[in-house]
Amino acid sequence: MRIDVRVQPESFSLDAEIAHLAQAGHDIGGIGAFLGLVRAEDGLQALTLEHYPGMTESMMTRIVRQAGARFGLLACTVIHRVGRLPVGAPIVLVLCAAPHRAAALDGTAFVIDWLKTRAPFWKRQDYADGRTSWVEARCSDDEATARWTETGLMS
Repeated sequence: MRIDVRVQPESFSLDAEIAHLAQAGHDIGGIGAFLGLVRAEDGLQALTLEHYPGMTESMMTRIVRQAGARFGLLACTVIHRVGRLPVGAPIVLVLCAAPHRAAALDGTAFVIDWLKTRAPFWKRQDYADGRTSWVEARCSDDEATARWTETGLMS
């Protein structure tokens, strides 16, 4: 399986990343995609994302490898941005290529669910009125990942 995991401040091109992933082989029958954006709520102006270099990429790769083993993925690209990102900016991209649609879509959901709960990122919310706050873990994210633990992966 071809794995491309990146943590970077720069933005990315969805079209270019899909085209690059599609070159992983002629066995690819489908590519699942998730693109996360900074969502405006309660006067949010920007998110500032920090990470633990090395540890973050290692955990992201571990998650992708488990998705590959579980769903038979042929290739996976995960790009997570760091730094100050304004409302509407892309934060994360997950692309999973597989021989069949279901595996591509399930692999994509698996990777993003686990990234939300296991990849070490810290997110500070910056509001237009000058307030700041750190984003705390959400129960809904833990509930989303719980559906994948039935087989013991990522436990």
